[in-house]
Amino acid sequence: MLRVALVQAAWTGDKESMLRAHEEYARQAADAGAGIVCFQELFYGPYFGQVQDAAYYEYAESVPGPTVARFQEIAAQTGTVMVLPVYEEEQPGVLYNTAAVVDADGRYLGKYRKHHIPHLDRFWEKFYFRPGNLGYPVFDTAVGRVGVYICYDRHFPEGWRALGLAGAEIVFNPNASKPGLSNRLWELEQPTAAAANGYFVAVPNRVGREVQEFGEDAVPFYGTSYVVDPRGNVVGERGSSTDDELLLRDIDLGLIREVRSDWQFYRDRRPDSYGDLVRP
Repeated sequence: MLRVALVQAAWTGDKESMLRAHEEYARQAADAGAGIVCFQELFYGPYFGQVQDAAYYEYAESVPGPTVARFQEIAAQTGTVMVLPVYEEEQPGVLYNTAAVVDADGRYLGKYRKHHIPHLDRFWEKFYFRPGNLGYPVFDTAVGRVGVYICYDRHFPEGWRALGLAGAEIVFNPNASKPGLSNRLWELEQPTAAAANGYFVAVPNRVGREVQEFGEDAVPFYGTSYVVDPRGNVVGERGSSTDDELLLRDIDLGLIREVRSDWQFYRDRRPDSYGDLVRP
């Protein structure tokens, strides 16, 4: 059994207060027995994709770098694995939407860079990010094999399957999702991915409307973070649609073997017949 923690939080107005708030969430999660905690997409800043403004490049930093190092200390102190979605600067002008993974002893294990970059009204991400180029890594952590797939990535089944084939037991999908066309997909995609691939999926989503930052352009993020099991069932309740929240959910990793014995999707795959799927 493993206790998973997800954090959904509204923008406070400045980076330092967001960092302090998430430090407290991480410690609360550890005190409650969580073995792993994941924050929302771009957790220490506003969701600046709502506008196109080069001033927000200032939120980018190296990975590993100061924010990762800050949470490495907490991971080591609390014995908690951490998934940290940050804005990465590889070098000036080369920027990625990234998640770092830190083990329970504080070791930096590596990072995932978001592959699929949207560019549409108030999700102007191509202004800020290059597409990811590190593949679909799976990280061996103290609590199991962990993969990451970020927000808009979830609309593309290929990455979900790549993570499963690489041995992921839990895939974290940190989000900044707003109401509209995404609502129905929010209900469908992560449970479908979990069932199709026989692993757990954990989905933290940003909450609140960042009016103090973007005025009338601000979108209302709807929270409702959740965890889903390998049969596609939501574990416990979804999070609040309006409030900051630390979600704690207990999962049984033994269910993965049980489900895969019942549903032999990996055995019955036909990769020899899928060539057309990867043609441009």
